[in-house]
Amino acid sequence: MDYDLTEVEVDQIVKPVFSKRSVPAVSHMAQGLVGSEILKIAADIRGMIAEGKSICNLTVGDFNSKYFPIPTVFRKGIEAALQAGETNYPPSDGMLQLRKAVKSFYERRLGLDYPLESFIITSGARPAIYASYNVLIDEGDKVVYPIPSWNNNHYCHLSGATYETAICIAENAFLPTRSNLEGKLTDARLLSLCSPLNPTGTAFTAEALEGICELVLEENARRDSSERPLFIMYDQVYWQLTFGDTVHHNPVSLRPELANNTIFVDGISKAFAATGVRVGWCVAPPDVAAGMSNILGHIGAWAPRAEQVATATMLMNDDAIDEFHTHMISEIELRLIALHNGIRGLKRDGFPVDSIPPMGAIYLTAQFNLIGRTTPSGAILRTNDDIRRYLLEAAQLAIVPFQAFGSEENTGWFRLSVGAVTMEEIGEMLPRLRRAMETL
Repeated sequence: MDYDLTEVEVDQIVKPVFSKRSVPAVSHMAQGLVGSEILKIAADIRGMIAEGKSICNLTVGDFNSKYFPIPTVFRKGIEAALQAGETNYPPSDGMLQLRKAVKSFYERRLGLDYPLESFIITSGARPAIYASYNVLIDEGDKVVYPIPSWNNNHYCHLSGATYETAICIAENAFLPTRSNLEGKLTDARLLSLCSPLNPTGTAFTAEALEGICELVLEENARRDSSERPLFIMYDQVYWQLTFGDTVHHNPVSLRPELANNTIFVDGISKAFAATGVRVGWCVAPPDVAAGMSNILGHIGAWAPRAEQVATATMLMNDDAIDEFHTHMISEIELRLIALHNGIRGLKRDGFPVDSIPPMGAIYLTAQFNLIGRTTPSGAILRTNDDIRRYLLEAAQLAIVPFQAFGSEENTGWFRLSVGAVTMEEIGEMLPRLRRAMETL
């Protein structure tokens, strides 16, 4: 392709010169920040796909829009808003009509009646999590979070927090309980919780969450008026995606007195297969929400205006929401159950695998307990990453180890995400998985 160089002649073009630095140019925070482990894994998968291999890709916490398109009413709403010229800056705390729509949505669907000033619209849920950390945490403040969980270690690094973790076990569906949080909340500023949980697809029972709520209330009652309180950040971005008898629970519905110390993180990304549309929100006590709004305003983390207008319309249309979810949830559940049944079938046949029945979100928690096994090439599987690489090569199965969610133990537990695969792909993969296990 030829380019017109009339405005800047060739001999006037400057080629920048970069020299090697004797000291790092970036901050200590940036030097210590670790990139996404999941994106690193995705690089392996792209290489295999480029070689023409067919991969059952269960790594991405996302949806393939061919199988899971956004709601029709939402797509048409975005198009109409763009045609109407809704393309300029929105208010930094969100379009008023959307804040009112989210408020109404929470009243109708969750029974939570918050004041309007508690609602802030964000560009997806991540800015809401970032703002939650930074509105509460001063450098050195303590955050408590469970393992496995998504990205809390990175948000602690970004905010300068210290942290204490609660290691969760399969017998409790990898969710924290009162007993494994006891003794950890002393002097903590934030307890980070998520349900349904990424990476496990499991959800709190009312009894389990009540126990944690009581522990938080007891800790705050212990503190005198000069001490800052302990907050819960409750990520419930998957709350509309539950299966079977699973019921979503939240701290404030169980203990209304926790409203003054709870921040909800939520959005349309997962429940409406709209991960790239970037509309999320946080719901917080009004004084905390004001601080969060200031933080978010300075980083420009607002959702696009047209998408906000369309989201407001969609959230007020209960019939369209119910119709969409009837189909979407059944399709997600079919995929998760197919994976669960396939892995449990292997377990019944004596293979060292297991999985936890799915409860919500788009994830299945599965164990491939292959540490110490030898591959046909003679390699010994010593880590979860060894297992991941073997299953990718031998079964064309791409999965994410719990190390990407803070775990340090090589116990063979993995996240399997179904938003970007078909039932056919799962059906074709399971025999490959069986053969890969047989050859060990």
